[in-house]
Amino acid sequence: MASIGRIHNFMSGQKHLLTRIPFACRSLGIPTTLHGHQLKAGTATLSAAKEILDSGLEDIKKAGTWKSERVITSKQGSAILVQGQSNTLLNFCANNYLGLSGHPAVIEAAKKALDTHGAGLSSVRFICGTQDIHRKLEEKLSKFHGREDTILYASCFDANAGIFEVLLSDQDAVLSDELNHASIIDGVRLCKAKRHRYQHKNMADLEKQLQETSGLRQRLIATDGVFSMDGNVAPLPEICDLADKYKALVFIDECHATGFFGKTGRGTEEYFGIEGRVDVINSTLGKALGGAAGGYTTGPKSLINMLRQRSRPYLFSNTLPPPVVASASKALDLIMQDDSLTGRVLSNTQRFRNQMIDAGFNVAGDPDHPICPVMLGDARLASVFADKMLDRGIYVIGFSYPVVPKGKARIRVQISGAHTNDEIDRAVGAFKQIGKELNIIG
Repeated sequence: MASIGRIHNFMSGQKHLLTRIPFACRSLGIPTTLHGHQLKAGTATLSAAKEILDSGLEDIKKAGTWKSERVITSKQGSAILVQGQSNTLLNFCANNYLGLSGHPAVIEAAKKALDTHGAGLSSVRFICGTQDIHRKLEEKLSKFHGREDTILYASCFDANAGIFEVLLSDQDAVLSDELNHASIIDGVRLCKAKRHRYQHKNMADLEKQLQETSGLRQRLIATDGVFSMDGNVAPLPEICDLADKYKALVFIDECHATGFFGKTGRGTEEYFGIEGRVDVINSTLGKALGGAAGGYTTGPKSLINMLRQRSRPYLFSNTLPPPVVASASKALDLIMQDDSLTGRVLSNTQRFRNQMIDAGFNVAGDPDHPICPVMLGDARLASVFADKMLDRGIYVIGFSYPVVPKGKARIRVQISGAHTNDEIDRAVGAFKQIGKELNIIG
């Protein structure tokens, strides 16, 4: 009887295993049919998963936070074509800060790279995925930022995911601004360091936490250079002063500063006139620098060498495609050769902000930064306002919870150096018309 029991238990285990095979097969890309018949156990499992997902999606819709995606049928630019819209729209919500995403020289550089270096490397960097153009771009970025070395990633999200685990151990601490970008938050979660969040831009709270962690091996202060939802700038001089006082490192994410913020586009350091004081900079190629994709870390050579050896997103992801590298490199050339591009962003920003404030709108953010959040408060109002703007040929998006805090709904306007004075004025005119219609301004 004992033998029969063992056989029964064994067969029951195999039955359970068989019910899991279809699910495992699908995750590995293996067909789940046999002679045209679907394996039922896997289907039942998937049905349960679909019910959970459908319930979650319905909750998102009920909360009014469903994010629809409009389909653009033209290249990115200050004016775009959108599916379902008969007329050209003025685009005021892209990260195309310098208008280089569709610049003829940037596009031509990408085309040439296709001919000379191919569509992609089909490999990671340390195997056979590094070309001369990758190293040249890294050298160019190092020179641009005044750092010793640079390492490229597929995105800045990957750069943020790859640095904290390598740099910090359980003997260290990271002190992060509470409004830092999600990629910084996720990167910090991957490391073993003690985690501390200081109140947004609150230097007294940061100093208190530096004092409380004084016994640890290393402390790293992590902050966005410019916070993307609010367009406000980190108090970088004060942060660096505290870092010097308490012997801490400083890390900044410069995605919304590199290439266009500061007199020559060197970012938040240059804006404050404190070049070289930040220890580590992460940033993107996917916004001002051509807008295709890619990110990087720039800093001390010893850190960059260690990232090449240990950073998981770098070691286990294909390298950037040659056309992306070439387009970013050309965009960087244009910026380094002519700082009038950054001047145009600033003048456009000031033109928009001044007119909107004069009209009675509450425009948040730093007065010199092209992220211009038009604060409306109510989520539904922000959605209605954005739809009405679209009807007037202006492409903007309403932001509400959970992307921004409850009661802080807004339309986040982003100004580009490619916008003309007439386009800025047309956008402001539409805001005024709808603002009066919805009783937001007098």
